Amino acid sequence: MKKLLEEFKKFALRGNVIDLAVGVIIGGAFTAIVNAVSNDFIKPLLAWIMGAKPEEILIGEAQWTWSLAASEFVTTIINFLITALVLFAIIKVFNKISTIGKKPKAPTTKKCPYCLSEIPIEATKCAHCTSELPKA
Repeated sequence: MKKLLEEFKKFALRGNVIDLAVGVIIGGAFTAIVNAVSNDFIKPLLAWIMGAKPEEILIGEAQWTWSLAASEFVTTIINFLITALVLFAIIKVFNKISTIGKKPKAPTTKKCPYCLSEIPIEATKCAHCTSELPKA
């Protein structure tokens, strides 16, 4: 049972699973923006083009007006931004927690002091400028 839990933890905390979850949540929030544009602007415009009088066009329970449509749309945009901000904060904390206890990887390259090119750390001569490198 313990091994199963460890495998599940390893699976659930992989980067691509977290990315997928974030994508689904952001996708849902973006769907709300698309629906708001459709319901608040496009549908009333099409109803007006088809001959409906302005007092006959409704958004939910209220009569359609530009200010009502704009305020509904701005609310949807603010909800999207809040969702994105909260997700960003959660992922930032998650990344910080996941690096606790891990040792940083040793560097595999260094810069040549003469030409500033990236070279292997074991190099004794620069492959770019052919300078002899000082021993470390």
